[in-house]
Amino acid sequence: MVKLRKKIIFVLVSVLLAAVLSLYGQAKYNLAVNAAVKSDDPIYQTTLKRDILCLMMAYPGYIQDLEVDSVGKTYVVLKSGKKIIYDDFKEKNVWQKSGNPDIQDMLEQIYPLSEIKELLPEYYNPGCARIYPLFKEVYGTNKSQIEKNLVKVSIGYKFVEFNKNNHAAAALQAVMKELLPLARKDYKVYNAAFPSNGTYYYRLIGGTNRLSSHAFGIAIDLHSNKYDYWRWSSREQGQKRLDNYPQSIVRIFEKNGFIWGGKWGNFDIMHYEYRPEIIYKARYFAQKPVPGLPWYDGLQDNQEAMNIVWWIEQQLPF
Repeated sequence: MVKLRKKIIFVLVSVLLAAVLSLYGQAKYNLAVNAAVKSDDPIYQTTLKRDILCLMMAYPGYIQDLEVDSVGKTYVVLKSGKKIIYDDFKEKNVWQKSGNPDIQDMLEQIYPLSEIKELLPEYYNPGCARIYPLFKEVYGTNKSQIEKNLVKVSIGYKFVEFNKNNHAAAALQAVMKELLPLARKDYKVYNAAFPSNGTYYYRLIGGTNRLSSHAFGIAIDLHSNKYDYWRWSSREQGQKRLDNYPQSIVRIFEKNGFIWGGKWGNFDIMHYEYRPEIIYKARYFAQKPVPGLPWYDGLQDNQEAMNIVWWIEQQLPF
């Protein structure tokens, strides 16, 4: 009886192991197929180059090299030598793309620069996917390093802390230079903007194990309203808040490289976050590539961008 039980267990373990190996083999096969298909797709290649261009424009000096491995995966190499994969070729749902994104995932959803009249669908949250190795390279790898990079920025009635790296604090100063005079003239603008609900705060995003953008000192929450946040209120309440929100505030922030949480399906209307790569993608490459046109079409008169374009062309084999 004991021998029979052991034999049955052995058979079950063997079958289970074979199934696992089969799934692993299938996963490797799927990755290889995805790599082969994408590596020959001109639309995919164009999007890849555009995304890397947006990253390099947004984080000047932090990207030192590009590498393509034997199966066609492209890596962005940071100044520290850290490599970040552009596309891991894995199938992901919306939540997986947000929780463990590659560069393609982060830039996939186009941020709407035009004014929105209705809340976006719950699954549409452009800018909520964040590449943490990149953020840590740019703004500080831990709490101590981040805090060394914080500087005081005047927002009129008080000073707040913001990260000086990558021109983040300078961008917030530029916002306030326009926003404060407007707020003095328009009470509706003033009431929506001030008093601020905070900038730097080393914490996790609610309900996750991921750091908030506030933890890097690159986000500001303006005057808080009980209907601002999707966890606090219904979509109907959030829509009413959106209907009455001064869009002039949004335009000023977006002009200076910030995205607005009001343009997330999981809305956060008081929240602004310095994400120049998301703004660049929206500004220059909101439309899908047109076959026959250069992948950088529309930037031919931008010498800074074209210098990066030529560099990307030299680094990539396609």
